[in-house]
Amino acid sequence: MTEPRLDHSIFGGHDEHHDEPHAEPVVRTRSERHQRPRRRRRRGRRFGILVVALAIVAAAAVAAYTVLRPVVDGFLESNDYPGPGTGQVQVTIKDGDLPPAMGRALYAAGVVKSTKAFADAAAANPRITSVQPGTYTFRKQMKAADAVAILIDSKNRADVPRVTIREGLWKNEIFAALSKGTGVPVADYQAAAKDPASLGLPAEAKGNVEGWLFPSTYEFAKDATATDQLKQMVAMTVSELSKAGVAEADAERVLTVASIVEGEVSGEADRGKVARVIVNRLATKGAPNFGLLQMDSTVHYAVQKRGRAGTSNADRQSPSPYNTYKVQGLPPGPINSPGAASIEAAANPTPGPWLFFVTVDPDTGETKFAATQAEHDRNVKEFQSWCRQHSDRC
Repeated sequence: MTEPRLDHSIFGGHDEHHDEPHAEPVVRTRSERHQRPRRRRRRGRRFGILVVALAIVAAAAVAAYTVLRPVVDGFLESNDYPGPGTGQVQVTIKDGDLPPAMGRALYAAGVVKSTKAFADAAAANPRITSVQPGTYTFRKQMKAADAVAILIDSKNRADVPRVTIREGLWKNEIFAALSKGTGVPVADYQAAAKDPASLGLPAEAKGNVEGWLFPSTYEFAKDATATDQLKQMVAMTVSELSKAGVAEADAERVLTVASIVEGEVSGEADRGKVARVIVNRLATKGAPNFGLLQMDSTVHYAVQKRGRAGTSNADRQSPSPYNTYKVQGLPPGPINSPGAASIEAAANPTPGPWLFFVTVDPDTGETKFAATQAEHDRNVKEFQSWCRQHSDRC
């Protein structure tokens, strides 16, 4: 028989598990009792900082959206109008304008939304190179491709003054032709010619536009002044001289030779040979009348007479410095406005020994060249024979 357990008899009855040890009571120190509230306060502080940080981020996002939205919209927005546009506006395309200049003019007039839109539309249409100068009517806020379509169709051009200046005219004859074609008074051209700087006239011209008004067909803007027109013609002459490889310092001399060629030649093939005769007569000391060109065209200019072949004895006695029968060397300047072919001939004369030439048949333009006086005299007799048959023209 077992003895009863002491703990059982002392503390009364317990279940069968009371043989396990009792858990000790938990006793907390003062510092431990204060740790829990502090942790709670730290959590509250962290939460507050988080809220403030989120608020700052949100505010920054709003600010960024406000600032960047126009930029983003600018990237996304089309640089072209959808068309078809409204109202009407006229835009003038000047002679020599390239697509960039056209685009700027259309943008300034409110036709296209951007120069880039026009540039893209122009690049996509190879006919843009055929655009003619003139005034065109557009709508405002057009699609760029529609604006290009208007430009490439010459039917859309308003009527523009068109003037053809033929080769070999004197400046006063050119002023009269320009005035007739544009309605600008002759006096305006005469006044404009007195301001060579405004015309872009090179210094070599010594202030005289004679010879520097290039012969061609011109289409001027309706509001083009006399100065505008003459400036365009001078620029064309400068361009042609450059194409012929003429240096600036030689421009006046070459133009003077070219003008004599223009005044003397009837056949295209003779231009280079006439230019060679001029060069040879000025350079060959053993030539008859060395240094005297004896060109009838210079005498015609000196006395301002046209319409007859050859010159009279009285005309050849003119004291004018342009009379190459009396004055040695080249005349003081050009005697007319030569064309591109004569400029090229003067810049690059045909090689040859010729010292003389004469147009033996002014009707056909047949011209004979000679290297000796005897040969030339025979050719002159042919011309005199023609003159006897056409006495009213000699």
